[in-house]
Amino acid sequence: MTSAPEPQTLSKTAPRFASVGSPYFGIMLACMAVVLILSNIGAAKGVIFGPIITDGGFFLFPLAYILGDVMSEIYGFKVARKAIITSFALSAFASLCYWIIIALPGFNDDYGTAKQAAIEGALGPVPQIVLASLLAFLAGQTINSLILVRMKARSGEKTLWARLMGSSGVGEFVDTLIFCSIAASVIGITDFGSFVNYVLVGFFYKVAVQYILVPVTSLVIGWIKKREPSYWV
Repeated sequence: MTSAPEPQTLSKTAPRFASVGSPYFGIMLACMAVVLILSNIGAAKGVIFGPIITDGGFFLFPLAYILGDVMSEIYGFKVARKAIITSFALSAFASLCYWIIIALPGFNDDYGTAKQAAIEGALGPVPQIVLASLLAFLAGQTINSLILVRMKARSGEKTLWARLMGSSGVGEFVDTLIFCSIAASVIGITDFGSFVNYVLVGFFYKVAVQYILVPVTSLVIGWIKKREPSYWV
């Protein structure tokens, strides 16, 4: 008669992940890429709420990290890394398209000239914003995903909330610091005080949104896990 495995043995089993065979991963990947591209456009505009300095993409970007958390938890680091690199490439492609659109010859009448100036003003700074966003996104999301997966290797299916909060805090700090350091001058931030404001507001806002939405993120993760046939194999 075999004895039951010791509790410590159970805790050391390999973490469970799903294979990419259902439509859920594709939907999340598409959403992540769209959120990143729209955030890059919005980030070209500086936004002020009283003493608070941020940019026009502030309300979108936390969604990319939430999607990254969901994919890392369900599919693992290698799959999440593919999603990060794919979103990175699509955002770079969008920036190339903006450059081509601006370079194309337009109409010479007053309306055409005004339209060209508006497009240049809206999309012209985007390449530098994209550079900032891509480097920040690549570093922050990779660290976020790696920490979450390593924490899962230790705790298994338990303490999901701790994985979501711990990985997001570190990933968002790295992301915000890199992005703000490169993008600040593009949106008109030139003095050190405003830069510190920009970094701190961006970091605390993004982390606060993700922490507030941890219960929702957990529910989404649980819902997808139940519907991913390969997760429980």
